[in-house]
Formats: sequence, structure tokens, C-alpha cells
Amino acid sequence: MDSSECLLFNNKYESVYQDMTHPLSDYFISSSHNTYLISDQLVGPSDLWGYVSALVKGCRCLEIDCWDGSQNEPVVYHGYTFTSKLLFKTVIRAIHKYAFITSDYPVVLSLENHCSPSQQEVMADSLQSTFGDALLSDTLDDFPDKLPSPEALKFKILVRNKKIGTLRETRERRGSDKHGQVEECEEEEEAEQEEEENEAKGPEPSDAFQDDLEKEAESKRAVGIPLFKKKKLKIATALSDLVIYTKAEKFRSFHHSRLYQQFNESNSIGESQARKLSKLRANEFILHTTKFITRIYPKATRTDSSNFNPQEFWNVGCQMVALNFQTPGLPMDLQNGKFLDNGGSGYILKPHFLRDSKTKFNPNKALMDSNPSILMIRLISGIQLPPSYHSSSNKADTLVSVEILGVPNDQMKQQSRVIKKNGELLIYFIEHLLDFLLKSLKIIY
Repeated sequence: MDSSECLLFNNKYESVYQDMTHPLSDYFISSSHNTYLISDQLVGPSDLWGYVSALVKGCRCLEIDCWDGSQNEPVVYHGYTFTSKLLFKTVIRAIHKYAFITSDYPVVLSLENHCSPSQQEVMADSLQSTFGDALLSDTLDDFPDKLPSPEALKFKILVRNKKIGTLRETRERRGSDKHGQVEECEEEEEAEQEEEENEAKGPEPSDAFQDDLEKEAESKRAVGIPLFKKKKLKIATALSDLVIYTKAEKFRSFHHSRLYQQFNESNSIGESQARKLSKLRANEFILHTTKFITRIYPKATRTDSSNFNPQEFWNVGCQMVALNFQTPGLPMDLQNGKFLDNGGSGYILKPHFLRDSKTKFNPNKALMDSNPSILMIRLISGIQLPPSYHSSSNKADTLVSVEILGVPNDQMKQQSRVIKKNGELLIYFIEHLLDFLLKSLKIIY
């Protein structure tokens, strides 16, 4: 089935054929989580192969967890765990070597930055010296008001991190000495763990209840009452100024984003919170992703590097659905299958109803005026099937299973009837072939 003659994938889509001039937010972007890990999240090794293999597979958003290392050299590893460490500069060099082997389109480096300002400056120096002109450090237009396209950003590296100040202020500082310049900002601490604990406590809250929670949150913010414990972050200006179109911004609510979020700000949302939002506020979620790049990451309890089903978040237009690339299974099968399209470029143009700022689409509701298609598959034959060593008779009991994954109303699974002992003829053939070869050897010698 992997041969070119039998491959189900239409080979005319093996090259880039989609319109690549839309804003970045209009595309699904192949994304990985904790890319440096090649095993579990607690004690497994960190390895450059994680980055190399992801890039070879067309991944366009890589995650780099950065921490202070010895001798003023930042390191990459899963903090507060026993995973091994890599030097940040070594990771950057590997990415530079393989970034555009598979795809010409931009690579986003999503920094999970835990470094001190001094080591952030080292990171900024490494990024600039390694990538040179490929590193995007200024806007493409003088007064941008929307994200550029993948076409305009070909062969570019984008840094995703916290940013201080505006793009205009960044441009004004170009060429100046930023050594020792540090700015401070406040950030609400992650509530993902709390979300996971609440997930197991009871049924999902209603839409009305969710509305009340958002209104209460906004009213508290208006009078200065903190919702979460806040922490102060110190960010080196040198690193901050390398963040242009992919500023990391804490997600608060859809209402807050509509009022205050800027076009170049993107959100990271944990799978537990994102799942609730996709069930309760699906249309609002889609309207949010028509404007802003949204990244979904696995919950902290997935210490074995397991993955969620990415389809539920693609259904609401999330651009960066980050998976653990090292873990095979259905989620990665879906990831690999989806991004085979458009020449394996790592960018897939979202359908129009996920790009329309006035869309009323809700994946959880059946469309009243839809024009469904019917997919018919005819099974002709199966040959060269291996024997089953899990069967006492060593005979294969074969069947074919076909599944469609998409919006809930489209999901369907069908399977053929089981053909008992279908490997019997194959085993007979193998036994007689071996017997013939043995006799031939005796004749030769």
C-alpha cells in the first residue's frame, strides 16, 4: 500500500498548489510540542534528533524550553524534571541546518523562556549570529495592520516569545546598543493544572454560566481585582525586539481578545481549557482564530508523551495544534496525513468558513442547508498478508476498517466482514517456497 502505484494520496497535491498569499492566521501550521524530547516528559533524553526529524517531516513550529545553564550558556530541557539537557546554541545550529530542507515556508521558534536577562541576551546573540538575515527582526511593512503571508516570509525564522512595547518602538531601536537593557512585565500564572482538576469534578458548565463567569472576570479586571496570582517577568530588550509577528500573549477570554488583542499577538491554550471552549463557545472560538494565531498544547498529565486528537481543535480553526511527534498512534497519523497535502509544506489553507470573520459555522451543529457527499469504497482483494503470530492457528483473520474524522456530524466508521484464516494460502506458499529453495541448495552443492 506504500508503493506509488497503490498509494491513495493524489500525487498532484505533492507540490504546493494552494494560495500562499493569505495572512498566516489563515493556515493550519504543522506544530510540535517539547520538540527536544524523544521519549517521555519526565526522565527521557533531550536530543537534537527531535528537531531534525520534526523539520524533515515538514514541521513549521518548534518548541524550545530555555533555562539558565552554567558558564552563561542557556540550556534546553523540560524544567524541574530529569530529562537531559542540550545547549541552546547547539539546538539553534541544528535548526539552521535543517529548517528549509523539506519546506521553503517560515519556521516559528516558540520559546518557553525561563532564562535570566543576561542569558536571554546570549540567546538573542545566538539567534542573530546563527540565522543572520533569515531571522525576521523587523516588520515587512512600515505600518503593518495584519499578519504577512507564508509567501512573503519564505526562508524566514520567526521568534515567538514575550515582547515588551510596540512594533514601532522596536523599529526605533534598530541598530542601537541594547546590552543590559531589561524591561519588566506582569503575567498571570498558568491555570492549566486547575483546569485539569476541575475537568474531573463534574459536568461541563452551561453557556449561560460561562457568560456569567466572563462578565464577572471582566468587571473584576475593570476595578483592578486580580483573578489569578501574578508573577513579574524580566525580559531582555535584545530578545524582545526579535519578536515581530508572533508575540506570545496570555489568553484571558474571547471578549478580552476582541477588545484588546493586537494582530501580532498569539495565544497558547492548554488542551483541557481549549476542549471546554470548543464545546461551549465553538463559534466564538472560530471567530477568534480567524484573527489570531492560536496554539494548543497537551496537558501536563501527559507525562508519557501521549497525544490528544488534533481534529477537535482543527474543527474550530486553531492554527498550531502541537503534538508530541515522538509518539506514534492515531493523533500522529492524522497529523502526518493532513500535512501530506500542499506539497508537505507544513501550511494548509483553512477552508473559507474557518477564515470568514462573519462565519456562523459551528462544528457541533449539523448544517441545515448542507449538500453532503457520499463516499463509496469498493474492496477488491488483499494479497501478501502476513500470518498473525497472535493467533493460535497462526492464520490471519482479516478485515478492512475505514474511518472518517472531521466535525462530529461527519464522523463515521465502517468495517468489512472478517475473512477467517485468510493467511492460510500465503503460509502454504511460503512453506513450499522454502522447501523448493532447500532442494535447490542441495542440487547446487
